[in-house]
Amino acid sequence: MIRGLWDRETVALMLLAAILPVAVTWLVIEGPWALARLGFFLLVAGLWHVLWMLARAQPPSFAGALTALALAMLAPEDLGIFALVLGTSFGVVMAELAFGGWGRNILNPATVALAFLGFSFPASGWPGLAIPVGWAVIPAALIGAAFGVISARLLLGALAVMALAALAGIPFPDKLAIYGVVLVLLVADPVTSATTALGRWLNGALYAALALMFAAYWTGAHPVQLAVSAALLTSLAAPLLDEIAIALWLTLRRRRLG
Repeated sequence: MIRGLWDRETVALMLLAAILPVAVTWLVIEGPWALARLGFFLLVAGLWHVLWMLARAQPPSFAGALTALALAMLAPEDLGIFALVLGTSFGVVMAELAFGGWGRNILNPATVALAFLGFSFPASGWPGLAIPVGWAVIPAALIGAAFGVISARLLLGALAVMALAALAGIPFPDKLAIYGVVLVLLVADPVTSATTALGRWLNGALYAALALMFAAYWTGAHPVQLAVSAALLTSLAAPLLDEIAIALWLTLRRRRLG
């Protein structure tokens, strides 16, 4: 929307407000190092937003702070500045700004940046998130769902698959905090996730199913790599999930109306 309260920047600010419990918990636990790391990614993402504004009159977005936070929490810790700048630039430019900015992109820029770093530097030292950060995902998800900027159906779809896995005796992956953070920061992005009611259920369910499958059969990979890979494939499948939901609705409507 371009008028009234609900423009893209309102949504971005509400997302930032929802994610605050995760961000604050992570910053308190990790200390000054985490704050400096967040500042670095904010600077790189912000510079690209400013350059795009000057070159194409494309206004910057507060959503860049969401990208910076996701990268600060999940990007490899032992990479040099050049590699981190390269990965961040690839995600912000190719997955967001080139499409006209946040709100028009089809993939989350942080997901693309992390996948790029994972494929380019597979032996990098990925971070581990403390258990309290995982617990902070719960209030973040609830706040986002209350504001309407994170889909409750998507979250419930993921929880439903996890519940079924528990009933079936399928072991949960290690470091669940990482999978929770990826869920609320990357998968639940309202721009790149499914938009139909059924599609959102399928979106969350697909992410959880892929995460469980990767954790069981992809040996040697770090949980961040597994979660980000599941998030990337889920985002790529989001249009298909909406198409399935619409096709099913049309089929049922034809049968009902004759």
